[in-house]
Amino acid sequence: MLDNTDSRLLDALQKDAHLTAQELGERLNLSASQAGRRRQRLEDQGYILGYAARLDPTRVGLHVQSFVQVQMASHAPETARAFAQLIEARREVISAWTLTGEADYLLRVYCEDLPALNQLIHQVLLPHPAVARVQSQIVMDQLKPDAPLPT
Repeated sequence: MLDNTDSRLLDALQKDAHLTAQELGERLNLSASQAGRRRQRLEDQGYILGYAARLDPTRVGLHVQSFVQVQMASHAPETARAFAQLIEARREVISAWTLTGEADYLLRVYCEDLPALNQLIHQVLLPHPAVARVQSQIVMDQLKPDAPLPT
């Protein structure tokens, strides 16, 4: 179970993963060593999965963000595994979910431009034997950036 201090620590780290034990301690009214031990415990227990830098997609040349819904023609285990391997291998697919409803998968995709998205859909996804239908929505603007998880 997380106590209030653990929740505040997780919230602070989600906003700034570079915080030192000293800075965490100041924010949480703990000593630096107590804050460091709490962080280490939360890492060891799997609450903190890792640390990563958030990049500006347009600054690295990724100008098109899209959500792609995929409906499968077959739900056989071997075709599902093959599709999962395909998705895992594609760098432009940054996350994927299985869904209830009409679509079986939802993919979040970043591409350089519209031709690159078109190529992904028409030369990679649609030719896959397990795929029946693909529908994409291009993101025009992101009203709320990816936010920290509520703690």
